[in-house]
Amino acid sequence: MAGGKIQKKRHGGGGGGGGARLQGGIPFEKSKGQHILRNPALVDSIITKAGLKPTDTVLEIGPGTGNLTKKLLEAGVKAVVAVELDPRMVLELSRRFQGHPLASRLKVIQGDVLKCDLPYFDICVANIPYQISSPLTFKLLSHRPIFRCAVIMFQREFAMRLVAQPGDTLYCRLSVNVQLLSRVSHLLKVGRNNFRPPPKVDSSVVRIEPRKPLPPVSFKEWDGLVRICFNRKTKPWAPFSSRSVSLSC
Repeated sequence: MAGGKIQKKRHGGGGGGGGARLQGGIPFEKSKGQHILRNPALVDSIITKAGLKPTDTVLEIGPGTGNLTKKLLEAGVKAVVAVELDPRMVLELSRRFQGHPLASRLKVIQGDVLKCDLPYFDICVANIPYQISSPLTFKLLSHRPIFRCAVIMFQREFAMRLVAQPGDTLYCRLSVNVQLLSRVSHLLKVGRNNFRPPPKVDSSVVRIEPRKPLPPVSFKEWDGLVRICFNRKTKPWAPFSSRSVSLSC
């Protein structure tokens, strides 16, 4: 989520987990992945790399208090649809954009992005709660009609698994399945100090472009095969049987 101005709440004993607050006094909740991107230059870079068009409807997930939302609107897109779980953040967005000249282009949906039906969108641009990275990625890739691309901030290790190639240490079932359905590229590395409160890990921005047309395979069957392959990867090799096998040309 990207957010607005914040200040730290000082505790006499220091070091508490709920020390970062919105300027209006709303505490951030790390359990909900509320780490606010505070570097405006990074927000601008994400907007630039998204390649937005005036006809685009943009899906934003976890808008927080609206820093990224504001930049998306100012980029001149047709509409921004922001999905936010936290009702406090929904209220903060409402207050921030009340009377804004571009407010008519913004629609805020309060709900769990993993459970709600997503509307039509051309592109997804988001700084997401990292705990939903995998299910959200596959929900987006199963969305119809197929969107043009997604530019998303992920935990760095997850991002590097998305872009890993055969032979890489991080190449895994996630890599195979996402690359079957899309082209994935790494755009930016983002240090943890660009957020408040800072997460425990670094982040990366990744671009995901669904393949058109999609490969003509049953994804369920494909995933079952890949799961078996990666499960066997860590097991000692065993012969198929003690019987001799005859091969004929």
